[in-house]
Amino acid sequence: QVRLVQSGGGLVQAGGSLQLSCTASGQFGMGWFRQAPGKDREFVAAINFSGRSTNYGPSVRGRFVISRDNRKNTMYLQMNNLKPEDTAAYYCATNRFATDTEMLSAYNFWGNGTQVTVSS
Repeated sequence: QVRLVQSGGGLVQAGGSLQLSCTASGQFGMGWFRQAPGKDREFVAAINFSGRSTNYGPSVRGRFVISRDNRKNTMYLQMNNLKPEDTAAYYCATNRFATDTEMLSAYNFWGNGTQVTVSS
């Protein structure tokens, strides 16, 4: 069992920025997903264990940046130029392949989620 602890999120105006953090111990690929009410869970970004390879969903590419600091066992999601459609609960997760895959089925441990709300 892997425990993931999330922090960050909150309320921001459109065009603003927020940073999410996720702490987990182990040699995993990690990712961020989000889910808005009534919608399926959506891939946001992922990063492999070394941090040298990243992958982004089309709706956030160019605005969000994923990174990690393995000395601190922490992954980050810097969210810039936020839009109202980014409003959702954001979840971090680990995947068992240590890659930056966007495949939901590859992710086996999840954080509890943190709410991001972007006002127009």
